[in-house]
Amino acid sequence: MIKALNPAELLKEARKRAGLTQRELAERAGRAQPAIAKIESGKTDPSTSTLNALIEAAGFELHAELTVRPVSDSHMLGDVSRILGLTPEERLLELANVDRFVNGAKRVS
Repeated sequence: MIKALNPAELLKEARKRAGLTQRELAERAGRAQPAIAKIESGKTDPSTSTLNALIEAAGFELHAELTVRPVSDSHMLGDVSRILGLTPEERLLELANVDRFVNGAKRVS
């Protein structure tokens, strides 16, 4: 299951692990302390760039990535018979196409 990104929890954890008060984090990030409080309390949802800037000001980096997860009843399961009907050479070409797609997706993140 994909775990939802919770900016309030992420920011609060980063700040506490850095040993900073909200005021100290705000000073480091060039923001107002009430803005930090609103994010940590969940009253406001920061943009990705704001969240990254605040977490970096606390001395951390935030990494996000997409990972393939198995899905039951996927349309891809219907493709099995087609794949099994391919020659070994055709299967290698399919694999090369998937590899190009995955590597392209990694470059985007």
